[in-house]
Amino acid sequence: MTSSIREWLNLLVRWTHVFAAIMWVGQTYYFTWLDGQFSKLAKSGPADGTNSSITNPSIWMVHSGGFYTVDKQKSLRVGSEQVHWFRWEALMTWLSGIVLLFLVYYSGSGLIDPDVADISQALGIAIGLAVLAGGWIVYDVALRSALGKSEAAFAVFSVLMTAAVAWGLTHIFSGRAAYIHLGAVLGTIMTANVWFRILPAQRKMIAAAAAGNAFDPSLGAQAKLRSKHNTFIAVPVVFIMISNHFPVATYGNKFGWEILVALFLLGWVAAKVIRES
Repeated sequence: MTSSIREWLNLLVRWTHVFAAIMWVGQTYYFTWLDGQFSKLAKSGPADGTNSSITNPSIWMVHSGGFYTVDKQKSLRVGSEQVHWFRWEALMTWLSGIVLLFLVYYSGSGLIDPDVADISQALGIAIGLAVLAGGWIVYDVALRSALGKSEAAFAVFSVLMTAAVAWGLTHIFSGRAAYIHLGAVLGTIMTANVWFRILPAQRKMIAAAAAGNAFDPSLGAQAKLRSKHNTFIAVPVVFIMISNHFPVATYGNKFGWEILVALFLLGWVAAKVIRES
């Protein structure tokens, strides 16, 4: 592949990656914001002070010259074919990211730094792919275990695991490749959450609703939890993506992995502010 073709391919895939990520993160935060607003309405009770419960609260918004209202329904009142799914944004973001990973690092020279670890390109690629798969497996198993029942405990576990992966990657790959691989691990977790946990639960909910049957409420709770995790993961991933513009302060710094963990925690804080605004 000539340098000119590689450059144009890099540009095209990167544009696709950024565009898909904008759509994915945007709709993720929109729906989690809506869910938060509905939760506030449910807790506040009716405006007239009566004791009756709010069955179908509405959220009113103004945008682009019009007023919009959104209702949260507990039953399906239309055919399943009329229900719109938000799923392709996640897959396109991940696929384009993986293509970029191969294009920039696995088929280039940016993956290995002999001053960090003198390993072969093939071994580096194997380690990188193993970390992507292993990150999702560890996260998923931990969340489905007793550890996942405590939000605080799982948060501490997540920070410790992130720190361990960040430390390990910065002792195997070049600084920039280490940052990107942690971002790829987080992005893989987000995408797997959507396709392997959230969407299957939604399919079961729609099928049960279409048949007039009651569905397992734990399905919705698990899908909601995974979606919540995705909102907290998204901001650190964005921080990692733009760290390329600040090499001295990030991956080129002697405290590279510590800064990477700090970016992760800062992303959590930013996500919490956005979710609750």
